[in-house]
Amino acid sequence: MKIAIGADHAGYHLKEKIKEFLLSKGYQVIDFGTDSTASTDYPLFAREVALAIQRGEAQQGILICGTGIGMCITANKFKGVYAALCTNEYMAKVSREHNNANVLCLGGRVLGDELAISIVSTWLVSEFSGDRHKRRVDLINKLEEDMC
Repeated sequence: MKIAIGADHAGYHLKEKIKEFLLSKGYQVIDFGTDSTASTDYPLFAREVALAIQRGEAQQGILICGTGIGMCITANKFKGVYAALCTNEYMAKVSREHNNANVLCLGGRVLGDELAISIVSTWLVSEFSGDRHKRRVDLINKLEEDMC
């Protein structure tokens, strides 16, 4: 599975830790940067990851900024991208099982490395459960279509 990953300066260190974890588990990683802690703008990286999802270049994405909020807001502007800000494993699990999220957003200034890796791990093994949740996700998709 290919995973697109991106971060701003506040998420750089956590991005590197997560990338190392993903590679150790056999995932293919497309790293859209940033490549340092020099100040930069999170929407640029959210855009690249969201476009990779839209184009089918990656099946899932992970975005990291200071809180994860800015990345989440930006990624959700892109059709077909369903980003979820998760601060614990339960949120990660439910974002996949109930909402079919394809982008995970994390806060580099909010989460420790160990918790972040646990969230990523939970998110990656969780799958959309369909059933009554499919009806709701279909409603979201319809709203998205109506707005375009």
